Amino acid sequence: QVQLVESGGGLVQAGGSLRLSCAASGRTFSSYAMGWFRQAPVKEREFVAAISRSGGSTYYADSVKGRFTISRDNAKNTMYLQMNSLKPEDTAVYYCAADQDAYYGGTDYAQYDYWGQGTQVTVSS
Repeated sequence: QVQLVESGGGLVQAGGSLRLSCAASGRTFSSYAMGWFRQAPVKEREFVAAISRSGGSTYYADSVKGRFTISRDNAKNTMYLQMNSLKPEDTAVYYCAADQDAYYGGTDYAQYDYWGQGTQVTVSS
């Protein structure tokens, strides 16, 4: 199995940027497709972005396309989410997740096997 720890959240003004990191330990990181999800208060957890095991394929929710970039460094066992042009509606707890069965990361949170504890992102207007 793998353990995931997110970092990099915080408070930022609208239009600003943040970079989230997800550090993995345990089983070989490159064995997992990875994803980012977020959950705002009284809302369901929603898909943000996903990346394949090699990092060569990425997929984004329409709401973040063109503003967020997902990437991974398998040598460092770390995944990233670069978030630019942040909006107040991006405010949420952001979670990273690992899928041990798929090669390409999916959009359904139910298919992911391991989760981090989350990091809070707050965007002020």
